[in-house]
Amino acid sequence: MQHRDDEVYSSPPMLRLLDEQSQALKPGLRRCVGTHGLLLDASPRYPRPDLPLLGCWTSLAVSDGGYDGDLRVRADEPLPFVDDAFELVLVRQALELASQPAALLDELIRVLAPGGTLALTGVHPLGCWSAWLHWRARGRSLALQMPWRLRHRLEREGLLVERVLRIGSAWPGAAVARRSPASVFGGGYLLLARKHRRPVTLLRSRPQQVRVPASGQLSPAARRGASLQIFSGTAKDDE
Repeated sequence: MQHRDDEVYSSPPMLRLLDEQSQALKPGLRRCVGTHGLLLDASPRYPRPDLPLLGCWTSLAVSDGGYDGDLRVRADEPLPFVDDAFELVLVRQALELASQPAALLDELIRVLAPGGTLALTGVHPLGCWSAWLHWRARGRSLALQMPWRLRHRLEREGLLVERVLRIGSAWPGAAVARRSPASVFGGGYLLLARKHRRPVTLLRSRPQQVRVPASGQLSPAARRGASLQIFSGTAKDDE
C-alpha cells in the first residue's frame, strides 16, 4: 500500500502543528493506564508517544484503500479487533484522510474499552490551514472534521468529552514559539473523550414467604412428635 499525502503530513508546518497538539495532549494521555493502545496516524513517520503506564501499541497509518503498519486493513472492512480491546485510541490527523471517516469513527468507538480514552487531532476546517492543506493536497479529497460535530457525535454514543481545544498558529508559515499551544484561531484542534464504564448491577436475593397448601395431615416431624407423646403416655399407664 502506498501512503498518500505523506509529503504534506510530514512537512515542517504539519510537524510543528503535531508537536503542539502532542504537547497539549500530554497531560491527559499521561493518565492512561492499560495493556493495549491503538495509534492511527496520517503518516507512518510520526513517533509513538512515550506513555510508561501503557503496555504495548498497535500502530496503523492511513494509506490508499485502507490502513497499514502492524496490520493491513481495507477501508471498507471493520478493524480486525474485538470489542473493547484498547484502553487508549489515539488518532492523529487520520480522520481527514480516511475514505469513510464516519465508519472509521464508529469502529474506533467500538474497540475502545469502557473507561478508556479517545484522543483525536486534526486540521480545523475554518481558517488558513484548511486552504493551505487543500492546496498542498493537489485536489485530493480531504474530510476535515468540525470539532463541535465530533463532540456531539461522541456524546450521542455515550462518551464523555473532557476537552476540546484549537491548537497552533493561525497560519502554517508562522513559526513563533508561544507559551501555550492553545489559540482561538489555531489551525488545528484536539479532542479528548472517555468511554463510560458499564454499570455493575448487584443482585441481592430477598427472602420470600412460600405458601404450603394444607392437606389435613400432620407433617412427618409432627407425626413423630405425636407418636412419642402417645408412647410416653402408655408407658406411664403401665407403671
